[in-house]
Amino acid sequence: MVAMPLLRCREFSTTPLRAVPPPHNRRMNHSMEDNGLGRFLTIADTAELLAVSAAEVHQLVTSGELPAIRIGTKGQWRVERAVLEGYIEGQYEQARRLSLWNQADFTGVLDFDSAPSRATD
Repeated sequence: MVAMPLLRCREFSTTPLRAVPPPHNRRMNHSMEDNGLGRFLTIADTAELLAVSAAEVHQLVTSGELPAIRIGTKGQWRVERAVLEGYIEGQYEQARRLSLWNQADFTGVLDFDSAPSRATD
């Protein structure tokens, strides 16, 4: 068996050659799960993470509800992972507030439908 030679530094370069190039799409927040995805997600990746269709994600992006950027000459949409996490947290907060609103005690509030009406002359 012939041993493979190690990659050597270039003769006049101060940086060594690497067997595997460094990832160009690194995540900034190391606490988020990687799942093999980089900092920016495609519409399809975002749809998969949210368990919805790509068309639904595209509608959220084009309406401005989910912030995204356009990349390249074809203008493909990309959603940043941190922005997606913030969007999800915002949806949880909205659901929590709606739940609290629905559970609020309105027994002391005057019901205008059952209030005696005043006749106008």
